[in-house]
Amino acid sequence: MSDPANPPITRETTEHGGVYYAKVAGASRQAELTWQDRGGVRLVDHTFVPPEARGQGLALKLVQAIVADARSEDFRIAPVCPYVVTAFGRNPDWADVRADIPR
Repeated sequence: MSDPANPPITRETTEHGGVYYAKVAGASRQAELTWQDRGGVRLVDHTFVPPEARGQGLALKLVQAIVADARSEDFRIAPVCPYVVTAFGRNPDWADVRADIPR
């Protein structure tokens, strides 16, 4: 049985991007982080956490999941979403996977 305060994070990939998500008990919508593929760089453009789960660190856990995958799968992350930009600013140890926004 999963811990409602720490739901499992799942990743789905499409041809041009993907989403990391976590189901939130009692919420009509799941927490999510979306990204677009830019040829070895994943442009992270959106995060959302339902009101029922805000303030519990779930958005940070989604970012940590993509950072871990970047390290193990050898891609870089271009943060565009304001939350992700701030998270990267607060975690200088993620500099190894940060990329500039591709043009």
